[in-house]
Amino acid sequence: MTPEDAASRAVEAVLFASESPMTLDEIRAHVGAEIDLRGALAALEALYAGRGIELVRRGDRWHFQTAADLAHLLRRDREESRKLSRAGIETLAIIAYHEPVTRAEIEAIRGVQISKGTIDVLMEAGWVRPAGRREVPGRPLMYATTGGFLTHFGLSSRRDLPGIDDLKAAGLLDPVDLAMEALGESDGAEAPESETVTDDE
Repeated sequence: MTPEDAASRAVEAVLFASESPMTLDEIRAHVGAEIDLRGALAALEALYAGRGIELVRRGDRWHFQTAADLAHLLRRDREESRKLSRAGIETLAIIAYHEPVTRAEIEAIRGVQISKGTIDVLMEAGWVRPAGRREVPGRPLMYATTGGFLTHFGLSSRRDLPGIDDLKAAGLLDPVDLAMEALGESDGAEAPESETVTDDE
C-alpha cells in the first residue's frame, strides 16, 4: 500500500465516523500533520464521484452524504414540512446576500418591519445565526447564514448564490415587480410602507 492510499484511508475513516462536517484542522487533528490532506480529499472526491455516497465540501467543511439523485430512496415517511412565510424567504435572502446584517438593515432593504418571530424561525431551522454586534450606537445584533444553510441548499459557498441575471434567466423574478422597480427608479423612490409581518404570511 502506498503512503497516498494510507492517507486516503485514514481521512476516509475519520470523515465516515464523524457526526458532523469537519474542517481541515479537525481532520488533521486525527490523521496527523504529515499527511497530504488536500491530496487525500481530492483522491476521495474522485473515488466517490458518481457513487451512492459522495464526498462534498460545504463552506470550509467536508462530509459524506447520500448522492442527491438517490436521496428519495431513503425517505420512508414523508415529513410534514413547515412552509416558510414570504417574510421569512425575503429575510433569509437578504441575510444570505448582505451578511452580516442587522434587523434595521433588513427592514431598510425590505421596506417594511419584520416580526421577531421571522428571524427566530430561521434560527430554529439552523440557517441563520447571530454574528456579533455592529459597532454603532446601540450595538445592534448582526445575523449571518450557517453551514446548515449551505448544506440544505446544496451550496459550496455563498459565491454559488445566483446573481440577478441568473434569477431573471430562470424566470424567478416577477415581471410585474421588475416593471414596478423600473418605474420607481424613473419616478424617484417612494417612502417605505409600514407593515406588520407575522409568521403566517
